[in-house]
Amino acid sequence: MTTSTSRIEKDSMGEKEIPSAAYYGIQTLRAVENFPISGLKPLPTYVDACLLIKKAAAIANGELNCIPTELSQAIVTATDEILKGKLRDQFIVDVYQAGAGTSHHMNVNEVLANRALELLGDEKGNYKRVSPNDHVNYGQSTNDVIPTAIRIGGLLALEHTLYPSLAGAIATLQTKATEFQDIVRSGRTHMQDAVPIRLGESFRAWEVILTDHLRRLRTAAQDLCVLGLGGSATGTGLNTHPQYRHRVAELLAGFTGQPLTSAPHLMAAMQSMAPFVAVSSALRNLAQDLVKISHDLRLLDSGPKTGLKEIQLPPVQPGSSIMPGKYNPVMAEMTSMVCFQVMGYDQAIACAAQAGQLELNVMMPLIAYDLIHSIEILGNTIRALDQRCLAGITARPDRCRDFAEGSLALVTALNTHIGYLNAAAIAKESLETGKSMRQLVLEKNLMPDDKLNEVLDLEKMSKIPE
Repeated sequence: MTTSTSRIEKDSMGEKEIPSAAYYGIQTLRAVENFPISGLKPLPTYVDACLLIKKAAAIANGELNCIPTELSQAIVTATDEILKGKLRDQFIVDVYQAGAGTSHHMNVNEVLANRALELLGDEKGNYKRVSPNDHVNYGQSTNDVIPTAIRIGGLLALEHTLYPSLAGAIATLQTKATEFQDIVRSGRTHMQDAVPIRLGESFRAWEVILTDHLRRLRTAAQDLCVLGLGGSATGTGLNTHPQYRHRVAELLAGFTGQPLTSAPHLMAAMQSMAPFVAVSSALRNLAQDLVKISHDLRLLDSGPKTGLKEIQLPPVQPGSSIMPGKYNPVMAEMTSMVCFQVMGYDQAIACAAQAGQLELNVMMPLIAYDLIHSIEILGNTIRALDQRCLAGITARPDRCRDFAEGSLALVTALNTHIGYLNAAAIAKESLETGKSMRQLVLEKNLMPDDKLNEVLDLEKMSKIPE
């Protein structure tokens, strides 16, 4: 029974009472009742991607006389309002939901239908005039909309979040590499002394690593630009206009600024999750190197009295509830935690991608959330690490120099002059007696003083060949 605060909606399974203020409808409510799982709601970027698809579809179907122009315009206006921030609280279906994403998809269709009805001066729920299925969803299926939304959501997240963050961190590392180029520090392999290197080159190596990852990500993301939209339920294009799929791809390309095209084989584009696996794999690969970099930062900053302390990370908050004056490398620690989450998401995406059967992969809601979330949290993490850690790093040149000059690995430079075994004996005796390697070489008349000075020149030894 309807009241002033509710309305009755009907679907193929029966009737339900919907709050009058709600823009979602009966299928959304059923999903909310069925899936009280995590409390996680669809990511805003994913919602944006779905809305852009609905806008493009409404325009194309209006142009092609598949739905009335009046309805097409109302749906487009509704999508534009929501893209600008209106009614965002109406997308309420849990991330873990019905397979393929039908529940979220119908949530979008219902919200748009009900807002379009209002714009036309009608009441919410009058689906005879604007139907979530027959008008908002004309020529579409969850099976082609959701994989397209994952593609567009991924591209939006990359362009808005991860690419700019990576570019910013790369620029900062380049600046630090130049700033620290003349500082010699001891290299370390197996966590033991190794031949000297330049502190600036350590930062330059990280710059190159991130630059390579940016290139890999851009390459992997190219496959996201090939859309299966227009395939309808199984890839045959049932109930679509012959020109529809190319027109919606053209419109979406204009909305996003991406080189989107309609797939040459819609069925293949709808079934295979390979593009998402490729991007996720590139994210995992980046995350693994970011963990290594963040751990390096923590080691080089360790101390302040009992560690390496060759660099100083900017202190951004007190580090202990009990030890006064303690500061921890919190930005680097946070980076590792996020990277571990991204690696976990990648494993989940790989499992979901291989779990499709016949004409559909029903695990797409999981892929959608994990992929877009990975991109965004990784982008936000890199930006925070860059701005609150990398940009403020200072070097401790004297500390670096002391370690470099005291490293037993300097004996490596003597190999070609006194032989490996003699050099090993010098290193061993130096460690046992506390005498410097220089002193021992001169005492044993293994090399003249001027030649020894030339061989043990730290600046020369640590310079990378051009």
